Amino acid sequence: MNRVCLVGRITAKPELRYTGGNIPYTRFSLAVNRTFNNAQGERETDFINIVVWRRQAENIANYLDKGSRVSVEGRIQTGSYTASDGSKRYTTDVVADSVQFLDTKRESQARAQTPYDYQDAPTPPTNNVDVDNDPFADFGDNVAIDDNFLD
Repeated sequence: MNRVCLVGRITAKPELRYTGGNIPYTRFSLAVNRTFNNAQGERETDFINIVVWRRQAENIANYLDKGSRVSVEGRIQTGSYTASDGSKRYTTDVVADSVQFLDTKRESQARAQTPYDYQDAPTPPTNNVDVDNDPFADFGDNVAIDDNFLD
């Protein structure tokens, strides 16, 4: 079985490109923190190459930027090519089947104004409810669900 699940931050603005057959794709590097500290007590980061195709690639290029936090599910794909100097080069990429956006709109806007420092470890989530970010704050007291919606 060839399955990969990663959570990390995009290291540069994803750029949308097209194949000769006009199929959209994007490539980006994902910074993923390791779950342990090294001998010096520092947490190291791996930079993993990701390839995304078609509509999902268009969404990523349109809505994500450097520092965006995402979850990627996919498979590892290896390849090789001959470089201009004649040497053989090997590649390893994760071909994404699914990319989930993990930042809220507010976090994305704040990050756009302040560059992300990859040396800072991410703040772990808390179990406290953040009232300022309540997505249902403007809903009111009642919610009506039409039973015909599920048909």
